[in-house]
Amino acid sequence: MNTRQFLAAALAAGALGAAHAQSKWDLPTAYPATNFHTENIQQFANDVDKATGGKLKITVHPGASLFKAPEIKRAVQGGQAQAGEILLVNFSNEDPLYGLDGVPFLATSYADALKLYKASRKTLDAKLGAQGMMLLFTVPWPPQGVYSKKALASVADMKGLKWRSYSPQTARIGELVGAQPVTIQAAEVAQALATGAMDSMISSGATGYDTKIFEHVKNFYDAQAWLPKNAIIVNKRAFDALDKGTQEAVLKAAAAAESRGWKLSEEKTGWYLEQLKKNGMNVAAPSPQFKSDLGKIGDTMLKEWLDKAGADGKTVVDAYRKM
Repeated sequence: MNTRQFLAAALAAGALGAAHAQSKWDLPTAYPATNFHTENIQQFANDVDKATGGKLKITVHPGASLFKAPEIKRAVQGGQAQAGEILLVNFSNEDPLYGLDGVPFLATSYADALKLYKASRKTLDAKLGAQGMMLLFTVPWPPQGVYSKKALASVADMKGLKWRSYSPQTARIGELVGAQPVTIQAAEVAQALATGAMDSMISSGATGYDTKIFEHVKNFYDAQAWLPKNAIIVNKRAFDALDKGTQEAVLKAAAAAESRGWKLSEEKTGWYLEQLKKNGMNVAAPSPQFKSDLGKIGDTMLKEWLDKAGADGKTVVDAYRKM
């Protein structure tokens, strides 16, 4: 082998080594690229790319383009995607703990939602760990309110509504108020409203704005019922396959994304409600009667949740209430 051939072989071997050293992850999400959750995740991916010098490339797939919302957790668990964003309450049928932040009126402010998260984090890590996954970070949605085509003065007015359900909790609320729960994902809301498949839902100002709900619905009652969290999860084997430096870069970027995301969510809450108003929606607090009625539903659902969650659930809720 002459000198030129030797150098060419050495360069090829080096390129092959670099290729092997680089990892590529897919991270599916269910929300639009312009949603603040997705923008935050994209920044997380950019931060990881920069911190690792390109050794780990994370491709974000927004708008349910790679997997639909209910499919993402299973895809990450099975290794079809290395990471993904899920709405925890969507999976409360698997384990009650996933539905904790969907219990109405348990934690209704950002401060309380953060306490609830801290109280449940260790148990949440254990549940995901048992399924071969890790929790990287969470970010809450703005407080949930009730959207309705017709005006609502009390829970009695909700009877017969075509109620969008996206989780077991939201379906249960529909049952308790006498509405007709219809399972509809965020990406399908606009079409469902246009076709008359739904006429009401409980969700955040962010989802209302993203789906342009104001084109079909005129009433939003700012009930501040709960702040459900999106969780960014990763397949444990994919994470373990990274070298130590890359793992540390991922965890550092995740901690920054969590802090940034919680702050961003709180800052955007008022902005989203202003946008709903600007587009002709009636945005108001629920009447005293309506609020009282909703509070009773919250009491019922907390009792039901504690009955299902058992000792683990009681421990978490007790810890939260002592904070």
